[in-house]
Amino acid sequence: MRSAVSVPVTVIFALAAASGGCRHAEPAAEASTIAWSSGVLTVPVDSPILKQIRREKVDEAELATDEVIAPGKVEANPNRISKVVAPVAGRVARVLVAVGDAVRQGQPLFTLESPDADAAMSAHLQSDAAVTQARATLLKAQADAERTKDLFDHNAVARKEVLNADSALAQAQAALDQALASREQAERRLSVLGLTPRDFKQQVTVRSPLSGKVLELSVVPGEFRNDTSAPVMTIADLSTVWVSSQVPETYIRFIQLREKVEIRLVAYPEETFEGRVLQISDTVDPQTRTVKVHAEMDNPQGRFRPEMFGSIHHIESTAKMAVVPAAAVIEGDGRSVVFVESAPGTFQERVVALGKKAGAQVRVLDGLKAGETVVVDGAMLLSGLMKKPA
Repeated sequence: MRSAVSVPVTVIFALAAASGGCRHAEPAAEASTIAWSSGVLTVPVDSPILKQIRREKVDEAELATDEVIAPGKVEANPNRISKVVAPVAGRVARVLVAVGDAVRQGQPLFTLESPDADAAMSAHLQSDAAVTQARATLLKAQADAERTKDLFDHNAVARKEVLNADSALAQAQAALDQALASREQAERRLSVLGLTPRDFKQQVTVRSPLSGKVLELSVVPGEFRNDTSAPVMTIADLSTVWVSSQVPETYIRFIQLREKVEIRLVAYPEETFEGRVLQISDTVDPQTRTVKVHAEMDNPQGRFRPEMFGSIHHIESTAKMAVVPAAAVIEGDGRSVVFVESAPGTFQERVVALGKKAGAQVRVLDGLKAGETVVVDGAMLLSGLMKKPA
């Protein structure tokens, strides 16, 4: 314990005055005295040292007393990721985007020169011709059926001829229906490939299925793509992201679907974000004894990027407690100290018990009450003044 000591600390100011065009040195003026005794430091109210010290009232905040904290990682929303593939085999003519580009739904991504496009065009022309032929056959069958029926009414032909004509008419109608179906299928094939009928040598343009960012790209102009199942690029809509964490099975009972959780990221240490639990795994990892939890978080400004690290905080209960800025606390010799201003210019060194940090604030479990005035900037200066000179 520091013994009661009172030692004057003198601050000297050099004053100069001008008179009659000449400058004369005045005697140094002794300022007020700073003294300390039994852990109390007294600084005169006219001392310039007070201008270097910032004081604030101790706040009281509603903070968590029991919470579940699990490390987490930002991931792209799996429901908003598209693996783009080449719809047909062919040579890549142009690649219109790069990794990191923002794309809109329907925006062209790359073009292909493909023999399958010409084959689809030929199939459409053949189906169109088949429809024309089937219609002509149907018209002839209708005319034959009407003529045969008229002849039968005048007893010029046997009933068998009427039946044969009706059968031919039905077959012609079925052939037309089949030809129309084939043409519709060919037209849909052209539509899927984005091709215009009767225009050969068109390139197949692959467009973005959703709006988002290009995360991966594995295609270059001039490359021939034969595998229509392998992705050539990945596009993700990052307007919402997931934060995935591994919650110990002993705490999983506290986590509920659709409830709100606090999310903190290493990239933004002074900020707290809000998410909502969207999915809880049905199984426990046998190695880590944890359950995977996914929380969804809005990302309108694109600040949250996949693979960012952070943590999910689930608050079980809260209580009001005193908090002070972390800069107000001096750590050393196994204790935590703050300076409390009990009167203007009078500072008392006080040992406090601290809890966890809450952003830029730190919980005070004992030693301070809300409303007391503490030094939040300049505590180290006061600590230096209180050190006993050798």
